Amino acid sequence: MEISTTRIWVVAAAMVAGGAAAAIPSLVSPLSSTRVVAESVRIGPAVGMPGAPPTSIDGLRQRITEMENRLRQQPSDAAAAVLLADALLRQARAAVDGRAANHAASILESVLKTDPGQYDALRLLGAVRLSRHQFREALEIGRRARDARPDDAWNYGVIGDALLELGEYDEAYNAFDRMVALRPSADAYARISYARELRGDLAGALRVMQMAADATPAHDVEAKAWYVAHSGELQLRIGKLVDAEREFQRAAFFFPNYPHAMVGLAKLKAARGDRAAARQDFLAQFGRTPTLDLAARIGDLYKDAGEDAQAEHYYQIAEELAGPSIAQTEPALAMFLAERDRKLPEALRIAESVSAMRHDIFTDDALAWALYKAGRIREACAAARRALRTGTVDPRIREHAAVICGRAATGG
Repeated sequence: MEISTTRIWVVAAAMVAGGAAAAIPSLVSPLSSTRVVAESVRIGPAVGMPGAPPTSIDGLRQRITEMENRLRQQPSDAAAAVLLADALLRQARAAVDGRAANHAASILESVLKTDPGQYDALRLLGAVRLSRHQFREALEIGRRARDARPDDAWNYGVIGDALLELGEYDEAYNAFDRMVALRPSADAYARISYARELRGDLAGALRVMQMAADATPAHDVEAKAWYVAHSGELQLRIGKLVDAEREFQRAAFFFPNYPHAMVGLAKLKAARGDRAAARQDFLAQFGRTPTLDLAARIGDLYKDAGEDAQAEHYYQIAEELAGPSIAQTEPALAMFLAERDRKLPEALRIAESVSAMRHDIFTDDALAWALYKAGRIREACAAARRALRTGTVDPRIREHAAVICGRAATGG
């Protein structure tokens, strides 16, 4: 079974620049109930906006270099710090590299240490916390920023994303509704799309994701590629393979070697039965952006081909890429282990630890499967039923629930 990447997409949604770039003002202002504006320097719009560098690889590097140079000359320039952090978040998503997000966090934290009331740093820090999977911290920051500026649509996106990851779906949907009501935009549409996907409405999710792509300016090539690639992912899940291929290729045209597009094209080859070509493509992408998901996919393809030694090699790499199990805040490692009958006691321990912190349907699914493999069938069935509560049509969640609760019904 393959590891679902849906949750990776939604965490990244907080960094979609159609909203981020438009929301970051060129004149930095303090977090305050008064109209007093702190001294600041007008330095131009964020990446992806007219007059700014594009969100291509070169454009992001240009903005990062420019803002780093400016901060070396003027370390207290909060405007430069915010624009640098914004570009780093884009780079983190485009390269699937958390180091850039960590750098963005340290920059924004430094600004807030000097000026705790710096609104623009605070609101962007919420997105950084999301990208680092610090969901409760992101929720707290999003609410603080919302209380300071209740008409800023950005904050409702951060709040909603955090609530989704914590499993508070109704509250999350309300936040997204408020976001789109305040400011219809590409990043708002992406969140509505994901809400529909969670509810099992893939066709509706696709329509709204295509609206997000259409609402994104051509200058913002990274965001354009993100929306189009996810449209391809939805097409793939619906079974429209030709349409999916077109979307993945479009995304790669907008942003060459865009990771989400390249992985999508490899998945498409696997869906068409060309597993050898899919494996080669996954290996090529793994060389650029090594992740647990890619290592697991490669290992599975080697396993299916009877190459057990190579499969084990990539399974071990997958475990290493997940990081130390004691630090897990995601169910991905637990699911990886449980699905492949590896270290089952550890898989259950991780799943139970994560489920104590969050209650989203993917965590419930991982817990259900780990409990099932541990022989705790009735508890597993209860968790599997919770994983179905949004109406999701995710095939893995539904398959797990059918197997587990079918076993429970027969007294197994």
